Amino acid sequence: MEDYPAVPAYLNLGNVYAELGQYGKAVETTRQYLPLASDKDIYRANCYVNLANFSLALQRFDEARQVIHEAQARNIDPVLLHQSLYALAFFAGDTTGMAAEQQRFAKRADTENFGLEFASDTEAYSGHLGKARELTRQAVDSAIRGDAKENGAVWQAIAAQREAAYGYAPEARQLAAAALKLAPTSQAVESEAALGFALAGDTARAESLADDLGKAFPLDTQMQSIWLPAVRAQLAIDRKNPSAAIQSLQSLPPIEFGQIMFVLNVSCLYPAYVRGEAYLADGQGSAAAAEFQKILDHSGMVWNCWTGALAHLGVARANALESRKLQGAEADAARTRALAAYKDFLTLWKDADSEIPILKQARVE
Repeated sequence: MEDYPAVPAYLNLGNVYAELGQYGKAVETTRQYLPLASDKDIYRANCYVNLANFSLALQRFDEARQVIHEAQARNIDPVLLHQSLYALAFFAGDTTGMAAEQQRFAKRADTENFGLEFASDTEAYSGHLGKARELTRQAVDSAIRGDAKENGAVWQAIAAQREAAYGYAPEARQLAAAALKLAPTSQAVESEAALGFALAGDTARAESLADDLGKAFPLDTQMQSIWLPAVRAQLAIDRKNPSAAIQSLQSLPPIEFGQIMFVLNVSCLYPAYVRGEAYLADGQGSAAAAEFQKILDHSGMVWNCWTGALAHLGVARANALESRKLQGAEADAARTRALAAYKDFLTLWKDADSEIPILKQARVE
């Protein structure tokens, strides 16, 4: 009994490192737990779940598969391990595998909403917004039935963000408001909804939520270093002050890569996305391209989040901006990069819903 408290401490410390964006240390610390517990120990299952996610965050996809296989070989197969399996299927474009994992979640009332939300995010990632909207509705209904209102509210708030990013500001505001109504005291929901309102241009609601969160969680590292800077930077963009937005998001790495514990993926890398948009608005194409490329280079964190899809368009717009500022061979090179990125985005959205505003804009560009 004297050694028992030290065992989960390894997992707790691993999670702390992950929330700080230090995944190498998270893996190293979490692995120290494995020799200390029996296969029947519930913490051992959590260990494998964490190691799989941390490996994905490090872009070590083969290592993540190895962790999962090791766990399953020991008859350790918690349902949350299948989040990583869904992600691996998504990276491989394996629709059959994704459907199988979704069915796995559907077998339990408390995780059915996970599978539906995964499917919603995947459809939205490819521009199938109509399907995504219906799947989000089902995910929220399932979460409510499973006595997990906070989950459902988080799914609504994330849907609000993508509606805003895709060009549907009124729908975004409605979803963010519905999320807050469903789980009015949730820090997670308030954080996601604040960004949703900011992206939708509802500066009053976003600023009010940000102020409340700042006062309520003055010592919360992720709140003060990820969420509030991202929301306030987006508010500055809304107010046509991109330089202030850039200032709000300075000096964040590596914590901006930190794991967000209340979502299905590791992180959508909101600070990088908003910073990229700020640089675009400020006319700094090269800096903007680097931010959007950061999202593409960390797919093991982003998974099927909407930021991953729009990062392709961000790279295209950033290089198009550079091509107009440069001359000669440098301008030609930037134009070539822009065209390649536009092609990547339009290929990804080749059968997307045709009326999505941001898709129509991209085609014109």
